[in-house]
Amino acid sequence: MAGTTRPRFVPVPAQDSEERGRLILRDGTVAHVRPARPGDRDALTRFFRDLSVESRYRRFMSASMPGPDLITRLAAEPDPHSALTLVVTRGTEADARVIATGSYIARDARSAEVALAVADAFQGKGLGPLLLERLALLAVRHGFVRFWAVTSLDNTPMMRVFRESGFEVRDQVTRGGIEIDLGVVPTAASVGREELRDRVATVASLVPFFRPNAVAVVGASRDPGAIGHRVLEGAIRAGFRGGIYPVNPRAATVAGLRAYPAARDLPERVDLAVIAVPAVAVLGAVDDCAAAGVRAVVVLTAGFAEVGGDGAVLQRALVEKVRGYGMRMVGPNCLGVLNADAGVRLSATFAPTFPPPGRIGMSSQSGAVGLAAMGAAARYGLGFSTFASVGNKADVSGNDLLQYWEEDPNTDVVLLYLESFGNPRRFARIARRVGRRKPVVVLQSGLTRSGGRAAGSHTAALATNATAVQALFRQTGVIQAASLEEMFDLALTLGSQPVPRGRRVSIVTNAGGPGVLSADACEASGLAVPEPSVALRDRLAVLLPAAASVGNPIDLIAAAGPEAYRRAIDAVLTSGEFDAVLVLYTPVGLAEPGDVRKAIASAVAGARAAGATGVPVLACVLDQDADRGFVECPGERVPCYPFPETPARVLGKVAAYGAWRDQPDGAYPDFPDLHLAIAQSVCREVAAKRGGDWLAPDEARAVLEAAGLPLVPTEFAGTADEAAAAAERVGFPVAVKLASRRIIHKSDVGGVHLGLTTAAGVRAAFADIRETVRGGDHPDAMDGVTVQPMLRGGVEVMAGVTHDPLFGPLVAFGLGGVHVEVLGDVAFRVAPLTDRDAAEMVRGIRGFRLLEGYRGHPPADVAALEEALLRLSRLAEEVPEIAEIDLNPIFAFPPGEGCRVADARVRVRPVR
Repeated sequence: MAGTTRPRFVPVPAQDSEERGRLILRDGTVAHVRPARPGDRDALTRFFRDLSVESRYRRFMSASMPGPDLITRLAAEPDPHSALTLVVTRGTEADARVIATGSYIARDARSAEVALAVADAFQGKGLGPLLLERLALLAVRHGFVRFWAVTSLDNTPMMRVFRESGFEVRDQVTRGGIEIDLGVVPTAASVGREELRDRVATVASLVPFFRPNAVAVVGASRDPGAIGHRVLEGAIRAGFRGGIYPVNPRAATVAGLRAYPAARDLPERVDLAVIAVPAVAVLGAVDDCAAAGVRAVVVLTAGFAEVGGDGAVLQRALVEKVRGYGMRMVGPNCLGVLNADAGVRLSATFAPTFPPPGRIGMSSQSGAVGLAAMGAAARYGLGFSTFASVGNKADVSGNDLLQYWEEDPNTDVVLLYLESFGNPRRFARIARRVGRRKPVVVLQSGLTRSGGRAAGSHTAALATNATAVQALFRQTGVIQAASLEEMFDLALTLGSQPVPRGRRVSIVTNAGGPGVLSADACEASGLAVPEPSVALRDRLAVLLPAAASVGNPIDLIAAAGPEAYRRAIDAVLTSGEFDAVLVLYTPVGLAEPGDVRKAIASAVAGARAAGATGVPVLACVLDQDADRGFVECPGERVPCYPFPETPARVLGKVAAYGAWRDQPDGAYPDFPDLHLAIAQSVCREVAAKRGGDWLAPDEARAVLEAAGLPLVPTEFAGTADEAAAAAERVGFPVAVKLASRRIIHKSDVGGVHLGLTTAAGVRAAFADIRETVRGGDHPDAMDGVTVQPMLRGGVEVMAGVTHDPLFGPLVAFGLGGVHVEVLGDVAFRVAPLTDRDAAEMVRGIRGFRLLEGYRGHPPADVAALEEALLRLSRLAEEVPEIAEIDLNPIFAFPPGEGCRVADARVRVRPVR
């Protein structure tokens, strides 16, 4: 298959959804966007009436109020194929006020007129670009490619919105003003501007949590065991550089500080409030904080969505209230936040310890894991920049924090403990970008098979929650920790050493056993332990005792002292032959461990001065009392572990991350011959008529052909005579296969007959399949048969899609045939796929050797397989009605001959 590709630019997934949800403004405050509805007529009338004369003129080219017919039209039930109005509101559902609107109205099938208006008090906060961005995205989804607008010559703000959008803009002056023609198909520039706006606004919204001018503790108690008291004491003990204000209506002082009856009574405006009152009092506390001008709240209180029922209702009301005030919230049901920066020293948690300052930012969905992190930081000397326990993630999430840490100059490494994904597609986009600059380590709990997913196809049967998570992490360069212990082990190295440029490791040890264990662990972790060059071996032979082994591991023998360590480490670090060095030391009573540590430090410092700056060094001291920590060197710290396998496993994951980071970004390809509107029409019609169901062969064929997938010529036959005639047309030998929307695995019921060479054989096959089905569990399940020419040569592979309720479409690739589930040799990725994702999928299965050519068999057309995966991904992205696709087998022919799908099944799901 040979297709012409072009780059495609995919917008950043919205925080909630494209149609509705949060908008974070440039100043860090929050508003809500949604489609207009008939009940908004009065609110829109008030909005337009309250606009200044100048703003109204910019919107309507007239200072007069718009007529009631126009307002009724703007507030009509949305029909995005012809017209759509979005409204941006502040306030709760009961008292929300419109602060901005944006509309498009179709001019023809491909273009629409667009208009925006922003309340005077909210101009300059980025609402215009945000509305244009949302309208363009929704318009493109419904077939429009251009916006048209006319505005006055002096409408500089609107012209700036259009020209800074990143879209292709053409304008011309007319008697009526300026006409603007705007291409709204995403471009590199428009997507880049969108990402920048999103990042800048999100960071601005989180600054009050980590760098507040002052902190109020609402619910500060005089009871030393109460959480509110512990938070207050922690803030005082940490030495916060701003004001600390206890809020307690029944106390004059708390912990030696003057207390205030309510947040609105505080002597200054406070950026951050920590709320530690009973759940029933939290909403009132938020009202009070909003009246005081608080910008951000941390709700420590439990009793919300985590308990279900009324708690979930209360949490929804809390979120609505917080966002209605334009505020942001961490929690509820959380440990709190902190900033260990010496210039801030904020502790807004009830953790008993405050970590040392460092370069690690961490988010934990679990308060208990957060407490463990603080304890580990104290034990191991692990330094943190900032920490947030997000609890129920009702507002601020790990995705938001990732963007904050991306821009934070004090953070070099990000740790995330996740119990659930709120928006995995948004996480993928942000994590992929952040990972280019800073490593992201994730510990994900709850990786079990999804009990709710119907395993109707090979693809669905092989997909699990763990499959989806691991695929997402591979695509985005995330380093997956297998345990809490490993997360901290990774943090020790990533926070102190450079990322290796390759996988070659030198091991320096004074004992053979630990050296062998380390070497085995290196090999198992994807690292190489190569022999030193002859020149390096000769140099080591001169520097080390005569009994030392100068291979790899370099065994200094038990009698080796600090000087032998110093010489060996310096030699391998400066040799240029290795990408990392592991130093193992087993105390045997012949040298002081402290002296060996000093020798390691001296050797590392000397090698760095000599130019060996990009080679990480990890250590292990096998001592009964040893634990994780660091060997302190001038200008750096060498992480030290208690067992020899640990640094090898850590280094393997860090090296894999380095390899991912060093590769160029993948591109999202587009194909000019896609006709996905046809595919969507077929799927929607089936879903409307039959609900969730497998497509008939002709329906499935229409869907796959619309995506440009290469299909084997196939004819459907409802009778034996029709099958024989079809065989004559396609040419013998043929394959005859059961066609059924109810029987999924046709080979399990004898529904596949291959290599038929006569019409009589075809008729007999039809009769055999019919009788077999009639005698089975579904006697009326046979719709007919399909007849195909037999394909010769090629390697059988499979590809497929299953729709995960959280992650969206998962794309699969592996060896094909009937043994796919037994072998399980399948690679998964989360759509949308880049060209790099597709290449890694094909090369990532164990059976790739068969595709390279094996024992006289020619290689397969790998490029054609990659293109098929990219087309499949695009189909799954653009047609949300698709629940499953199974393409098995696909015959992969030699290079230049492409591939052909021999058997295909497609299932749709009802989509609201």
